[in-house]
Amino acid sequence: MDFLKKYLPHAFKAKQTNDFIVSLIIYAAIAIVGGAIIGLLAKLPIIGFIFSIVGAIVDLYALVGIVLSILVFVKVIK
Repeated sequence: MDFLKKYLPHAFKAKQTNDFIVSLIIYAAIAIVGGAIIGLLAKLPIIGFIFSIVGAIVDLYALVGIVLSILVFVKVIK
């Protein structure tokens, strides 16, 4: 759990409604902005494959952050 708290700090701050909404906005913004930038870079012919993998990792990071925020907010994880 310490590993997750280290790399996903905003997810574990979602104990109140305001903090929950802020963490959802942060992780959604990471997914949207990161996806748009990496989506453009993934079209490059030589290194596009690498950026496609990085894009998948960024989306996975945002998804895990959102799921953990929800679980912390409903008090499944402390």
